Amino acid sequence: MSTLILVRHAEPEESARGLCYGTLDVGLSDEGRAHAARLAPALVGTLYDAVYASPRRRTRETAAPLADARRLEQIVETDLREIDFGELEGRRYDEIAETQPELYRRWMEAPTTVTFPGGESYTDLRTRALGALDRIRSAHDCAVVVTHGGVIRAGLAEWLAMPDEAIFRLDQSYCGITVVEWLGKTPVVRLMNGSGAVGSLAFHA
Repeated sequence: MSTLILVRHAEPEESARGLCYGTLDVGLSDEGRAHAARLAPALVGTLYDAVYASPRRRTRETAAPLADARRLEQIVETDLREIDFGELEGRRYDEIAETQPELYRRWMEAPTTVTFPGGESYTDLRTRALGALDRIRSAHDCAVVVTHGGVIRAGLAEWLAMPDEAIFRLDQSYCGITVVEWLGKTPVVRLMNGSGAVGSLAFHA
């Protein structure tokens, strides 16, 4: 039996607002840091023995209080990073819509079918993210994984047998907590996008 506690990073700094950012390395806002500090008390009743994060500052800063609470070193896993938007990284959404209207239209209408120029597709993200999550699950009884909305949606879609085009029906808030437990080879989603204490959940770790 194994458990993954998946956490989306906290709110990024104001300078990122309105920008397309995946690989763009932005830190947390003041509110984001305050929100991240509340995660450790929310997970105090769980038995995690490892804290993983993507290489991006926003995930590492979110993970820091969780690692510090258990005197653990963060483990940075590169395959937990957000999708690479390639040539669109750091550009404003309204500017992309104006200068590349066909790409923008396809992105908005069918995002999981688009390969970003110079970047990745959802299939690329899904393949590497699922590999990383499976490796982490195999190595620990209970681990916290602080990552990005795209990575968490890809995992949930796989575990719930959802089609790719349905992933954006899964809300992922900043610091949202998702708990997945495996009973043998069967994943059971115990909590999705939670915002409060999870120690009272009837999951085993």
